[in-house]
Amino acid sequence: MPKFDYIRPKSITEAINYLNDPTHTSRLLAGGTDVLTYLHRYPANFDRVIDISLLPELKIIQREGDTITLGAAVTFTEITESNILQQAAPFLVEAAGRIGGPQIRNMGTIGGNVVNAAACADSLPVLVCLDAVAHLRSWQGERALSVSQLILRPKQPQLSPGELLTHFTFTAAPPNVKTAFIKLGRRNAQAISRMTIAAMGRLDSIGQVDFVRLTPGATTPQTIRFTEVESMLLGQIPTTELIKAASHHVAETMITITGRRWSTEYKEPVITVLTERILGQVFL
Repeated sequence: MPKFDYIRPKSITEAINYLNDPTHTSRLLAGGTDVLTYLHRYPANFDRVIDISLLPELKIIQREGDTITLGAAVTFTEITESNILQQAAPFLVEAAGRIGGPQIRNMGTIGGNVVNAAACADSLPVLVCLDAVAHLRSWQGERALSVSQLILRPKQPQLSPGELLTHFTFTAAPPNVKTAFIKLGRRNAQAISRMTIAAMGRLDSIGQVDFVRLTPGATTPQTIRFTEVESMLLGQIPTTELIKAASHHVAETMITITGRRWSTEYKEPVITVLTERILGQVFL
């Protein structure tokens, strides 16, 4: 294990000061699960770790009206145990509960999962489906951008040097909206995702779709809502035939974005089936 300095700031401001200290190359530590994995595979590219895991401002789970605030250092276990999130975003709780094993969920954080920007990050499709906003702070001040825009490509978070992700905000799922999350891995437990999908949906009083969001994960470089498919469903009665057609359109959209690659032969039929299943869960 390489040697490096360790420091625990007492505030976000102090953490940002340490992060921008030109005399050190620093790495943030929240849960440590990604840092330790990195050190097992690569030589350390930093000489100081800044532990932000206990900063109170980063541990908040709060609801004000319909606005949910979720701190970047909230662990996946804390997400699964939150009554606020169980009511406001059930599929976020479901996704958090599927990440790794108990040890990983006890230590791993929602912010770390996002800024690590792995294509297989389980929280990304849910946060994008919620239209979640990431809030960032630096010496220059604060800024906010959608989670989808924060991660434009795998392993490339749109963070400026010395910038810290502090929290996410999103609107709670509207009344009577069902949410669902499906994860496909190589095994049932402690598996890295090969593909995920998140959905929200609601039918009106005459059985037509009046709310729908659909976000596949680990299928396109940028995790995005498939808005063309959403438009295809809005105002329609979700018959089996319509859901099948929408599911095939998801696969077509994926291929339009990525082109045909070696993995397309596998991904095309699988994303079609996963979409059928998740739309069935929220509408049928």
